[in-house]
Parts: sequence; structure tokens; C-alpha cells
Amino acid sequence: MKVIDILNQSDRTLFSFELLPPLKGNDVSRINRTIESLLEFSPSYINITTHRDEVEFREMPDGTISRRITRKRPGTVAIAANIQYKYGIPVVPHILCGGFTKSETEHVLIDLNFMGIENVLALRGDGIKGESVFKPEPEGHAHASELVTQMAQLRQGYYLDPELKNTHKIDFCIGVAGYPEKHFEAPNPDIDLQFLKQKVDAGADYIVTQMFFDNRFYFDFVERCRKAGIEVPIIPGIKPIALMNQLTVLPKIFSIDMPNELVLELRKCSSDAEARAVGTEWSIHQSKELVAAGVPSLHIYTYGISDNVKEIVRSVF
Repeated sequence: MKVIDILNQSDRTLFSFELLPPLKGNDVSRINRTIESLLEFSPSYINITTHRDEVEFREMPDGTISRRITRKRPGTVAIAANIQYKYGIPVVPHILCGGFTKSETEHVLIDLNFMGIENVLALRGDGIKGESVFKPEPEGHAHASELVTQMAQLRQGYYLDPELKNTHKIDFCIGVAGYPEKHFEAPNPDIDLQFLKQKVDAGADYIVTQMFFDNRFYFDFVERCRKAGIEVPIIPGIKPIALMNQLTVLPKIFSIDMPNELVLELRKCSSDAEARAVGTEWSIHQSKELVAAGVPSLHIYTYGISDNVKEIVRSVF
């Protein structure tokens, strides 16, 4: 079932969450345990992240530098299919611009369609570690709006090869990312909103936001989106803090602000367990306010950790 249909048919706030594929060399047992621990809360859909190849440089014994390309978390498509058929829950695999050509993207979308997966989240993705500017692959997409356009063209049966005849239309439900505190590369919030509208105008069905810790950012973001003519559902993304170092790591990586009250409480913590308790309580407070405001769904970034998510969902729904 498509996410947009799930959202439109519901008269209450739904619950969804996001998972990381296992590191290469591991199996899916941890993912299965996370899902099974949350089944009692009837998640409406599950997102599966995708990770591009990484470039590593290693000094060899003779002093030369070796360049090695590796993908640390393969298997997004296979895991998505496994989850959907094992648990009967719609899945939303992430599709990236970074690290993929248009042709590779088309092949992945065809595979997903063959496996009965109807939902995707279109993202530009990060650049190669160590590079300050995002660089698309040769014959790849530079922006998520271009990726959405390719997906929307498949809805009309338009493939990259113009000589194909009697093509099958692939009608994915397309989600895109939104940034309540703006994308770190955008010069200002207004320009960032223009980029978001390009994605929606290209064919996106809904928006899921980057994490935020002050609900005012979300409410202001939704208001600005509506004024800009963006009418699709906007799903808030919630990240429960679970480690002490996330006080500094999350703002640095995601260019977000943390409310002073939360910062002061986290600075009192002397262990990850204490920070986890503070983060869980903060997420419960956030989620209750969002549900009271009638948001379409709560999307929780679990990263494979479920006990705090269980506590949050049990307290909120």
C-alpha cells in the first residue's frame, strides 16, 4: 500500500520508523528484533536507509597511498523486500543521487517494482567523505528534484531508453526530505523552501522532515510551506537522543539547534544511560505536542535502537 494512501485514509496520527541496513558481514537478525519489538504498536510503514560507496585511503607498507572503494551497508533493496513480505508492512527504501547513475537508479526502481514495493524516498544524499562539495556521478543526478522527475517519468512509462515500446508504467509513491531549520547548504530558508517546492512540483507525494528538537521549528516550517503553495502532508521526524556525545555530534552533522532546556539537562548527565532517559522524555514531550496538533504521522529515527522508541510510542499513542 502506498504511504500517501495510508496517510489520507487515516483519521489519527500514525507511527512509522526508520532502520539502517546491517554493516557488511552482519545478518538481519538485529533488524528483525527491532521490528518485532515494535509490532505491537502497528507501525504504518518502515523506512530503510541507503548508503553510497565510500572512498578510503590507506598507506601501504612501501609508503604509497591506496584508494579503496567500499560500501559498508549494502542490501537496502533485499532488506526492504524481506521486511515487506515477512511482516506485511509497507517499506520505503531510500533512493539516492549520490553515488548512483541514472541508469543504476532506473534498474533499482525496476527491481523494486518487480518485488511489489510501491514506496520510495528520494534524497540527494551526502557527498564523499572529505569532499566539501557534493559531486554527482557522471550521468547521475545533482539534485533530488531531478531524481523525483525521473521517478515521475516512470509513472508515464518513460524510461531512459527512448526506443523502448509498450513500456510498463511504474507508479511509486514518492517521499522527499524537508528541513525545518533549512538544509545546511542553502543560503537562507526562503531559497531552501524554493528547492523543496521544486521537488513537490516534480511529483513528490509527501515530505518527511529532518530531526528537530524544538517543535516551533516544525510548526513554522509547515506554515511557510503552506504559504509557498506546498500542500502535501508534512511528517515530522523525531530523533530520541541516546548517547551523551549526541549533544555535540548531532548539531555538527545535521546543522540543527537544540533548545537550551534540553542542553542543560544533557550536560548534567554523567552516563549514556542518563542521557538516554533525558532524550526519551524530551521525545515524549515533543511527540505528545505534535500528536495534539494533528500531525499526519510521527516518523522516528531509531538507528536500530528500539527500547526507547517503545517507551515513546507507548506513552504517546
